[in-house]
Amino acid sequence: MNIMDFNVKKLAADAGTFLSRAVQFTEEKLGQAEKTELDAHLENLLSKAECTKIWTEKIMKQTEVLLQPNPNARIEEFVYEKLDRKAPSRINNPELLGQYMIDAGTEFGPGTAYGNALIKCGETQKRIGTADRELIQTSALNFLTPLRNFIEGDYKTIAKERKLLQNKRLDLDAAKTRLKKAKAAETRNSSEQELRITQSEFDRQAEITRLLLEGISSTHAHHLRCLNDFVEAQMTYYAQCYQYMLDLQKQLGSFPSNYLSNNNQTSLTPVPSVLPNAIGSSAMASTSGLAITSPSTLSDLKECSGSRKARVLYDYDAANSTELSLLADEVITVFSVVGMDSDWLMGERGNQKGKVPITYLELLN
Repeated sequence: MNIMDFNVKKLAADAGTFLSRAVQFTEEKLGQAEKTELDAHLENLLSKAECTKIWTEKIMKQTEVLLQPNPNARIEEFVYEKLDRKAPSRINNPELLGQYMIDAGTEFGPGTAYGNALIKCGETQKRIGTADRELIQTSALNFLTPLRNFIEGDYKTIAKERKLLQNKRLDLDAAKTRLKKAKAAETRNSSEQELRITQSEFDRQAEITRLLLEGISSTHAHHLRCLNDFVEAQMTYYAQCYQYMLDLQKQLGSFPSNYLSNNNQTSLTPVPSVLPNAIGSSAMASTSGLAITSPSTLSDLKECSGSRKARVLYDYDAANSTELSLLADEVITVFSVVGMDSDWLMGERGNQKGKVPITYLELLN
């Protein structure tokens, strides 16, 4: 027998098998043929695997949306991933906003209250952007990748073996049907032998499929560990963001109240006395020692007698002899003088005295 004859016979056998399965499947759907049911345990495993696949896909896709809300960026990253190439680094939204704020503050003047506040806000937004980038990288590696590996690896193997099981079951039921229709003894003997073979192949494939499906419990355990990693990455991210905003609020709190209000409503929100549980004990420890200067503190100084210590936030050059030049980070004594403009205090350094702008000061406890 040459190779061509062998291929022709193989194609004919495959076509016959396909036709037999198609007829059996159609008759089952029409209710004209009996169907071998899988055992309850195997059916439960199949249902569990299908459920795991569906929800894993939904969680994975929605996590991608959470980490990267821009659909065009997600498509671009997907294309680069399929091409096995690294996607170009792009500036994210917090970083872009931060850069705009810094540029605007520089344009308005770092020495002005608004310009300085914009620069500080911009620097904080850029830090948040960096933290956001780290969250995406960590979550992609520790959470999304394992989920994707299951969908594209383990589940594809399960689906392949499940399809083979379905074909073996159709072969088995087709053999049963032919045995029922066999009348001649010779035909009946041949049908019985075929039934034994198909039954053996079906049982073997059912066992292979069952062993694979029982691995779903291990998959759940692995995904649980990945979920813990994802939650920890989010916890770190939100703790960082909270810390950055707390530091920013502290800096802006040293500005006078007339710069921090809009339509007689303060723009600063109260600082919570207790951090949310999700931030974790490490973030609580790092923020518990901070003292926030409220915008009313400087006004209180105006209304009371006596002096206070203040830290200079940034350099200031005196405009005339009535003012006092300042150096960033130095500590001076300040006190109020009756009739002085609300934007100024009297500053004292050794034997030097002069007016100082309160926007450049942070009162110390």
